[in-house]
Amino acid sequence: MMALLLALGSSLAYGCADFLGGLGARKAHVLRTVMVAAPASLTVELLLWPGLGASFEPGALGWGAASGVASAAAFALLYKTLAIGPMNVLSPVTALVSAVLPVAVGLLQGEHLSVAALVGLPLALAAVVLVSAGHGAGAARPARTALLLAFGAGAAIALQLVCLHQAPSGSGVAPLVIGRAVSSAVTLTAAGMLRRRLGPEKPAYAISAAAGVLDSVANLLFLLAVRSGDLTVVAVITALYPAGTVLLARGVLAERIHRGQLVGLGTAAVAVSLLALT
Repeated sequence: MMALLLALGSSLAYGCADFLGGLGARKAHVLRTVMVAAPASLTVELLLWPGLGASFEPGALGWGAASGVASAAAFALLYKTLAIGPMNVLSPVTALVSAVLPVAVGLLQGEHLSVAALVGLPLALAAVVLVSAGHGAGAARPARTALLLAFGAGAAIALQLVCLHQAPSGSGVAPLVIGRAVSSAVTLTAAGMLRRRLGPEKPAYAISAAAGVLDSVANLLFLLAVRSGDLTVVAVITALYPAGTVLLARGVLAERIHRGQLVGLGTAAVAVSLLALT
């Protein structure tokens, strides 16, 4: 139950971070948003270090660095994917892949599913697709390149989560610190190399920093969840993060929640209830 609650918290934090990051990217080039969000995220994890501890053993360093590289790749592929569109088709593909791959890894590592989980996991995967799909998802057909990018983005997100799961359980927040330092270095280097293409607009500092803080909170909750539960369940619950984005868009931007998304939210509630029984 604790792992489930932590995973739900991680999902909500990821959804809120994506929402704020999207708002920030509307005001300036997305790399300008990251230039604010990344240091803010790293600062949070450094502040957590004294309280939660960190052991920079080889396993934590290696898996943490790998998660950082995967995180940077996920960021680049995701925004390239959404830029090509259509978002209402490609976003569910990315979310679904990011959920399915960790489930496969967990099962290969010997995790076993109860009867409730065997029913709840497919429902949760269906909810991921329904919640993240917008109105008229079947109206536009994405190009093959866009689909490949969507699969790549989902795989990179999944790889980040799997790497965090593989880090030694006694390493504290070391994998998060190393991962965020690596991903920050990669994205800031990219921003420096592309600075002439970023445009003159200034980033939304408060929104961008808040997105970075929430992303750190999401990573921490995910790490704690997989240390107390199964990757198969935690990864799928975490992949429900589009629900948080959809609800925030409804409350803040007055965006309409479509019928399919409402069905997805209901399906997610049923799936979480079943997984709570495992």
